[in-house]
Amino acid sequence: MSEHAIEFLRGWIGEKVHCQSHARIEKQAETLAKECAAKAAEVGIPLEDIQEEVGDIQELIASRLEEAAEADEDQAPGKAAE
Repeated sequence: MSEHAIEFLRGWIGEKVHCQSHARIEKQAETLAKECAAKAAEVGIPLEDIQEEVGDIQELIASRLEEAAEADEDQAPGKAAE
């Protein structure tokens, strides 16, 4: 994958992927994957270039949403420090 495509995907995920409740992660991942594919196309990056490097972008986004949700839970007020 081109460096331009990698930079685009990193920036886009950083901007769009935020903590969600676990129940909403799959729906949000689907919506964001479609939005990402459309935005990539707008800037001239074929979805195939991204998928070649990272596989299914919906799965990648879902994984990042889960990580964000877990991090948020770990930092919730009243959570005992480990």
